[in-house]
Amino acid sequence: MLVLGIETSCDETGVALYHSEKGLIADELYSQVDMHADYGGVVPELASRDHVRKTIPLIEKILANAKLATSDIDAIAYTAGPGLVGALMVGAAIANALALALEIPIIGIHHMEGHLLAPMLESEPPAFPFIGLLVSGGHTQLVSVEAIGEYEILGESVDDAAGEAFDKAAKMLGLDYPGGPRIAKLAEQARLDYGGTPYRFPRPMTDRPGLNFSFSGLKTFTLNTIQSIKETRELTDRDRAQIALAFEEAAVDTLRIKCRRALELTGMKTIVIAGGVSANLHLRQVLEKMVSKYDAKLFYARPEFCTDNGAMIAYAGYQRLNAGQSSKDGFKVTPRWPMDTLEPLNNLCESNETG
Repeated sequence: MLVLGIETSCDETGVALYHSEKGLIADELYSQVDMHADYGGVVPELASRDHVRKTIPLIEKILANAKLATSDIDAIAYTAGPGLVGALMVGAAIANALALALEIPIIGIHHMEGHLLAPMLESEPPAFPFIGLLVSGGHTQLVSVEAIGEYEILGESVDDAAGEAFDKAAKMLGLDYPGGPRIAKLAEQARLDYGGTPYRFPRPMTDRPGLNFSFSGLKTFTLNTIQSIKETRELTDRDRAQIALAFEEAAVDTLRIKCRRALELTGMKTIVIAGGVSANLHLRQVLEKMVSKYDAKLFYARPEFCTDNGAMIAYAGYQRLNAGQSSKDGFKVTPRWPMDTLEPLNNLCESNETG
């Protein structure tokens, strides 16, 4: 089975081809970062228009690179949510039109399930069950994953997502969008050039039980620190780097503490981190050190599959299509879509065997 995956949930247009026997055979990604950087964040209307311009040419490109034709595609998977409604509709419209023309199955995929399964594309994928830490611009969740579709939300952010907090902190420091990579770069500069940071920022909600997150207080503390400096003098490059390091350390340490609690609560021995923030090297290093103390393992995708991409949608789509699931209710997108409402893959397989 050859599955075409289409991802258009926000500010990246991703397409990929996943083969049931050969694995991932082609993928392409176009990022709108430069366009949105001028506005300090994603402009939904501009994002939708750019998906209209880029999706079909990218599909044509991966087919040409793989020396395949549209007639070789056996099924299509597209991101149906969560995400920006206009951006989702572009991918859904193209996917449904193509599936209708080719008379092939189609399935709408949950964006965060795609992220969660992205590490399965690596040469040494994690085994079920595991704890999933989803950290992106729109989501911060700890999920108990028994199998594909068998998800229990253990904790989530009650306000800003981790990636959103990184972007807002970066904006306070006068850095361009997206903020996460720029905060990380400044933080590393503080480690190498300034010997660390004199600041210690709070680790929100770690002084109480539970696995929920909060990053709005950390964001406010960052703003107050910047303003207190500006009351007496101009902010220097050293100040920016040291504040960036303090922010990164606080955010990462908060994630570490919650992941540690999740290991203790569930007794599991595997953590999978996914989403854009999972590309942060400091986060990976801190979690690697933490899991080693619990005789556990840490898994994550290669950097290009941490951000939004078509490969994760093609893979998740293949898994569900192969289990017999397809979208039978036509064109549909779901901008807000709880992941724990998804159908377990095992249930699909069992119903097909008895049907």
